[in-house]
Amino acid sequence: MSLTPASELLSPKTRRVTRIGLVAGGLAAYWPQFPALLPQLQESSKYVTDRFTALDAEVVDVGFISDAQEAAVAAEKLRRADCDLIVIFLTTYLTASMVLPIAQRSKTPVLIIDLQPTEAMDHANFDTGKWLAYCGQCPVPEVANVFKRAGIEFRSVSGHLKDERAWTRINRWVNAAKVRATLRHARHGLMGHVYPGMLDVSTDLTLVSSQFGSHVEVLEFDDLRVRVDEVTDAQVAERMNLARKLFTLDESVREEDFAWGAKVSVGLDRLVEDFDLDSAAYYHRGLNGELHERLGAGMILGSSLLTARGIPFVGEYELRTSLAMLAAHTIGAGGSFTEIQALNFFDDVVEMGHDGPAHLAVSERDPLLRGLGVYHGKRGYGVSVEFDVKQGPVTTFGIGQDRDGSYTFITSEGSVTPGPLLEIGNTTSRVSFGGDPGEWVDEWSQTGIGHHWALCVGHVAGDIHAAASLLGIEHRHVDMADLPKWR
Repeated sequence: MSLTPASELLSPKTRRVTRIGLVAGGLAAYWPQFPALLPQLQESSKYVTDRFTALDAEVVDVGFISDAQEAAVAAEKLRRADCDLIVIFLTTYLTASMVLPIAQRSKTPVLIIDLQPTEAMDHANFDTGKWLAYCGQCPVPEVANVFKRAGIEFRSVSGHLKDERAWTRINRWVNAAKVRATLRHARHGLMGHVYPGMLDVSTDLTLVSSQFGSHVEVLEFDDLRVRVDEVTDAQVAERMNLARKLFTLDESVREEDFAWGAKVSVGLDRLVEDFDLDSAAYYHRGLNGELHERLGAGMILGSSLLTARGIPFVGEYELRTSLAMLAAHTIGAGGSFTEIQALNFFDDVVEMGHDGPAHLAVSERDPLLRGLGVYHGKRGYGVSVEFDVKQGPVTTFGIGQDRDGSYTFITSEGSVTPGPLLEIGNTTSRVSFGGDPGEWVDEWSQTGIGHHWALCVGHVAGDIHAAASLLGIEHRHVDMADLPKWR
């Protein structure tokens, strides 16, 4: 039987649209001197506005400014708009006094762009007025100097209006703004307790709010229990039918375990809706088959369905990894819960995956539900998800925490390759990082990463680097090609 893609059956969570502020400017002294210049620059500004409007974001365009007074008015409009990123288009030379107030008053990350009309000037036919339309690069060092002296992070993209390389870089910053927007408005659930002894997983909840702007909702397993108790037999049957459309059911799946996972799944949906959650992490040790242990063991089906909807729901109390998965999903990179499983030195790959919640949208093959009598290292039994991430380029992305409490974004880019995989009810992928897998593990561990992270489709380290910049945190990247020979 052919399975239906998750995107056709599962409704994604609706979130606040990313808001991009946009302002263009040039020096008023030029307008009476060169009457044709301002209309040309305004036409360039309209092209830039149209390109931004075509992106998946709300654009707050405050127009064209020509002096510091107009800049102050634009700054106030952008401050009130509560943007996630402000883009300032330098169409020609202007003074830093026209840019600084916007960055200072808005309290929002700023991207400077300067896109000249074409690839190069027509030197034989250009006069001073036509040259000035190509002079947007001139004030870039001036603005950078003033930003650094004012303690403001400087970012810029230089190119020409139809330079797709420049627009690729601009789009990267828009993706980063989406991550910033999602995290600073997100509500993260944390249910149960930390896995005993997993010291790397432990996270200071206050720091999540202070560094990302997110809210952490502390939940009890009883919050889930009462909602599961209210699930009807008809709702269980409906959820089981949905699962059959999304998963291949292995013969090891017992009907009663499948039904319990479906019942917990409906309860999880209610929990997420009632608390308006954007992500969640959970763990409960349980004892002797009591109800809370059964709830903890029945989470994987429902958590995977939620993750496919863009609401990462992960085990082992891994709050930071749920945040990484949410960020990855925001930029269209999926993000599946992952840890190292083993190394293959014949094929030079790292085998990585995890039992439990998977991102169905990034599976190479039809996802499989497998019945497990034992969850390794955890109590209980039930159904688990088995698949491998799509073959091709991937990025490992996790959130580390340093001694001073500060968070770091940590990435490495590789490629999922075909080959033998375990069939034990885990998500498993073979990832090549272009070198000795043992060396990769050593370098990856040196970054301060925990032992879980998100496995994302595509090479998206650049987007994550940009997101770290907008959030004001450090980004660390492991590239095997950059390792010194003596390591």
